[in-house]
Amino acid sequence: QVQLVESGGGSVQAGGSLRLSCVVFGYSSSRYCMGWFRQAPGKEREGVATIYTGGDNTYYTDSVKGRFTISRDRSSNTLYLQMNSLKPEDTAIYYCAAEPYFVCAAVPGRGAFRFWGQGTQVTVSS
Repeated sequence: QVQLVESGGGSVQAGGSLRLSCVVFGYSSSRYCMGWFRQAPGKEREGVATIYTGGDNTYYTDSVKGRFTISRDRSSNTLYLQMNSLKPEDTAIYYCAAEPYFVCAAVPGRGAFRFWGQGTQVTVSS
């Protein structure tokens, strides 16, 4: 049973930084796509960033390029999202997601992933 457990959300002022973490339990393959999504009130869940563990290739949606960095620690099976220069429009619930054997080459839609974390709230005030 694959389980994803997130942590690291919180409240910051605009311009601040947060780092989200997501630990993956119950999966031992070295080839899968992992990603971060977010959902603001009244909006669809959108992809933010993805990483393919086969080569650590990373992909970002345009609105976060240059501000967010996705990375992973292979030894601890942990996915990270470092968020800098945060803006009020980044306010949302952030979810991590994983899909085995999926060779992601962009930020796909939510339908590409079967396994999800519980979500963590990020609030950015102006």
